Parts: sequence; structure tokens; C-alpha cells
Amino acid sequence: MPPFDAVLFDLDGVLVDSELLGNTVWVELLAEHGLRLDRATFMARAVGGTHRALFDWLRAEHGWTPPEGFLPELNARLARAFTATPAIEGAADTLRALRAAGIPCAVASNSQRERLHLKLQAAGLSELVGEHAYHPADVGGRGKPLPDLYLHAAAALGVSPRRALVIEDSVTGLTAGLAAGATVWGLLAGGHVHPDGAPALREAGAVRVLASHAELRGALGLGVQV
Repeated sequence: MPPFDAVLFDLDGVLVDSELLGNTVWVELLAEHGLRLDRATFMARAVGGTHRALFDWLRAEHGWTPPEGFLPELNARLARAFTATPAIEGAADTLRALRAAGIPCAVASNSQRERLHLKLQAAGLSELVGEHAYHPADVGGRGKPLPDLYLHAAAALGVSPRRALVIEDSVTGLTAGLAAGATVWGLLAGGHVHPDGAPALREAGAVRVLASHAELRGALGLGVQV
């Protein structure tokens, strides 16, 4: 077993396959309000980031600011879309295997609180994660790429971040994990083409990059089958 006292997971693209759902809503609604972006371009900026960062980018790069009524409509459409969020294949097995091995885990996500818990519930992972699901509001809005979320999650589990393993699928999240002092592995198991592929994750500091939860369990010495 590698020397990790806890495993800290990103959510979107790592435990739940929500990226295409959410980004499709964004692209469609932006088009209805006069800004047409192809989904690949939007996802390259959106994956791993916060809504605040997205709005800053839309304003700086496209001169676009949300009109009145945009945010309530966005929130409503995302809520509807995320009721269909599936778990990534093997994610539940990984969480169960960690529990059986006595290794604590947590989720640290840039998702807003309501959407974080909606996705976990829809994917059937809420019980496995339990109370250890954290979002930017837990750390004064200081989401990734800042390290605060991962520092907070490690502290909540009672472990040193330097003894924690972070599992991420984006350079933004990887940067946060490294800044917290954790070891970071990449996991590219989602159902979409990742804007940050394996070479980008390795260049940013990922010790290894895995393609499935079965590979992750094997790398952790937990076995492929649970």
C-alpha cells in the first residue's frame, strides 16, 4: 500500500460523469443570449474551474456579461440536467474498497453546494462519501486552483495534506492539490474528451495518470474487483 493516509477526490470527471451535461447547458444558454461558442472551446476553459472564473473569462475574452435573468435560468437548467448524473464506472467500487481498507476519503469540488450534493445523490454516491464533501463556500469562496479546498478536506479527515493522495482530471485541480502539499494522480475516466489530457497533467506535476477506477484500485493495492 502506498504511504497515503487519505484519498481526496475531485468530483466532476473523477467520480461523476457530469462534464458534458453541465457544459451543454452552458453553451446552449449562452447561444440563446447572443454568444455562440463551440462546446470544445468552452469546455477547455470550464473543466475544473469555478463559475466566477468562467464569467471573468467571458467578460475579458468575449466582452459578454450575463443579462438579467441569466443566472436563475442557468441554475434551473443545471439542476434539471444534473438529476441524470451517472457515476463514472467503478467509482462506487473504489469508494467501497477504500472504506474496507480503512482509508478515509473526501470530495473537494469547485461545484456549488447544491449541485455538489445533487450530483452525488443522482450518481448513488452520497452514502459512500458521507459528510466529507466540500465546496468553495466551505473555504470562503477560495476554490481551485487555490489549495484551500484540499487543505480543508485533509484537516477535516485529521490527516496531513502531505500524507494525502489527490485524484484529479484537470490542471486546475492538480495545481490546487500540489499547492496543498499532496501527491496528485490524474484520472481520465470520464465520458468526454478531456481538455487537459495525460501529457498536460504529467507536465503539471501528476505523478501518474490512470484511465479507469480499476487501474486506480490496482495502483492503490486495493485490487481490481471489489
